[in-house]
Amino acid sequence: MPQATATVADPADESSPDCPAEVREAAPGSDFAPLLRAVRDQGLLERRTDRYVLGIAVNLVALGAVITGFVLLGDSWWSLLLTLPLAVLWTRTAFIAHDAGHAQISGDRRTSRVIGLVHANLLLGMNEAWWNDKHVRHHANPNHIDKDPDVGVGALVWTQKQAAQREGLARWLTRNQARLFFPMLLLEGIALKIYGFQFLRRQPLRERVVSGLLLTAHLALCATLLLSTLSPGKAIVFALVLHALFGLHLGMAFAPNHKGMEMPDPDGERWGHLRRQVLTSRNVRGAVLTDWFLGGLNYQIEHHLFPSMPRPNLRLAQPLVKAHCSGIGMPYAETGLIESYRQALSHMHEVGEPLR
Repeated sequence: MPQATATVADPADESSPDCPAEVREAAPGSDFAPLLRAVRDQGLLERRTDRYVLGIAVNLVALGAVITGFVLLGDSWWSLLLTLPLAVLWTRTAFIAHDAGHAQISGDRRTSRVIGLVHANLLLGMNEAWWNDKHVRHHANPNHIDKDPDVGVGALVWTQKQAAQREGLARWLTRNQARLFFPMLLLEGIALKIYGFQFLRRQPLRERVVSGLLLTAHLALCATLLLSTLSPGKAIVFALVLHALFGLHLGMAFAPNHKGMEMPDPDGERWGHLRRQVLTSRNVRGAVLTDWFLGGLNYQIEHHLFPSMPRPNLRLAQPLVKAHCSGIGMPYAETGLIESYRQALSHMHEVGEPLR
């Protein structure tokens, strides 16, 4: 998850979320400019480095405590109880790597990349370069069927046109994708590691070496810790349960954000930044527990409008964004957590409807 500012989008496009804020603000007639000024005037785009330093330190200490408890338990099935807190802490680690990729933690490219490499490649075994490549394209054109990799054809599909082209096992999967969605998330933790290694061949040689060494170090450290503490059978079960819980938690944090929201017509008019980000995103309302569970990314509209805004500031920007959208008559989607999953699953069910 290196710099999300190193974008594949056209920097000359003033509506791009990766275009410098000053350029978007100066765009004639931009409906985003007044909101940007209001947010900047309140200092919500300023980095909160102290908050991140504390958060990173607490997360690392907690990881160390869980690993220490794992070693002290020794070769026991009771160690499986630690897969839950460890999966939760891995997800917190992924959130930190995500924020580093968006330059939320530091304005220095090298510092941000080091944070991303340590938290993604070393601690999680995820290739931050793969994530960055995918995530930046998603932010530039969310829910755009031709440009957003998150709605491309994969294990799941997101339009009935995509569904109509499925054959064999993939066709059966599409017919049942709504009911299979959460079970499939149990495989996501392992899939993320595989995608990362596959992406190495696309990286420049120097980056490939650094990324590959850290990914390999992660696997070696995990294998050494597991096999030196548990019997081989218990070690395999522990690793599988941990990755299943991690994939489930991470998937549940990202699933409510865009699935079932508007998808721009590839052949239609090009939407401006405000419309493109607001209409394709969904916020999940809730109190402290919901904010914690979803890592603050339940303020997805604000995150997409201001990718470099520190994650703790997203909830503070929400009243400004809601008021602005209301003032210009733009829909602002916000729902509860359970309802967000229902809407996402309903969309997946409707996509597979013609095949049933």
